[in-house]
Amino acid sequence: MKPYLLVGSSILAVVAAVTLYNALYTVNEVEQAIITQFGKPVGEPITDAGIQLKLPFVQKVNSIDKRVLEWEGTPSDMPTKDKLYISVSLYARWQVTDPLQYFLRLGNERSAQSRLDDIFGSETRNAVATHELIEIIRTTKGRQPLRDASLTQAEKEQNIGSLVPITKGRLVVEQDIFNAAAEKVRVFGIELMDIRFKRINYNESVRPKIYERMISERRQIAERFLSEGKGEAARIRGNRERDLDKIQSEAYREVVEIRGKADAKATAIYASAYNQNEQAVEFYAFTRSLQAFEPTLGQNTTLVLSTDSELFQYLQHTQTGKLSPKN
Repeated sequence: MKPYLLVGSSILAVVAAVTLYNALYTVNEVEQAIITQFGKPVGEPITDAGIQLKLPFVQKVNSIDKRVLEWEGTPSDMPTKDKLYISVSLYARWQVTDPLQYFLRLGNERSAQSRLDDIFGSETRNAVATHELIEIIRTTKGRQPLRDASLTQAEKEQNIGSLVPITKGRLVVEQDIFNAAAEKVRVFGIELMDIRFKRINYNESVRPKIYERMISERRQIAERFLSEGKGEAARIRGNRERDLDKIQSEAYREVVEIRGKADAKATAIYASAYNQNEQAVEFYAFTRSLQAFEPTLGQNTTLVLSTDSELFQYLQHTQTGKLSPKN
């Protein structure tokens, strides 16, 4: 009898240990639990950490994360109010606040993420479609940009360098998405903590055209600067030529004045020297006549002179030692 009692006691001990192990479970600090019996929730959700007790083999523990969870959306193409297709991606933070409702409607985190994809994507499309692109990108109202001081009055009148005014801005659009989505996810036992635009970009199909337009605008501005630079260079060269001509003209005038003064002074000296006596006067008249006749007399020149010619008289009187002609 004793061996049978020992075996029976061992079996009972093992069964009791297995039953106790299956009846006890632990809920840690970052989890909350739903107890189900035959697939249906039983009792209230367990939100406190510690060791808990359940019916062994019949009831099952379903753990639900109670931390703030993240949601990352994939980029989606959608049109704006001004008919521009953009690629938008978002991120959000959410938390399970009603684990029983969450379990009944969604079951697990994978299903919750899929459901959030649908809700957030739909609300984002609605918000983007009712706002222009500038409202989705910009945040600050009444922003005054720094404008290039070289802009002409005509360019300023064309609003070159100014910003398009906005009435809402990106933060307001994000808040609209948050308010609409928060109401829809609350029925699933989820509290939406925050939602933000992660990236906004032009659609891949129109992005090259956008870049080409941006490059064209930059080139136009560059051409304007080049044109202004060339005009300024031409003005500087013109001023340089004008100043050079002015300097040369003033220098030439000064040279002429100096030469005139020198000639006048030389003439005065000559006059003073040649007027000392009658012979000096005759010699001066003779040299001046020779200077006057010099251009007409060249090498191998034959002259036919009359007897009353002044040159003939000079030549005749040189033989007699007199310099001035006599009638």
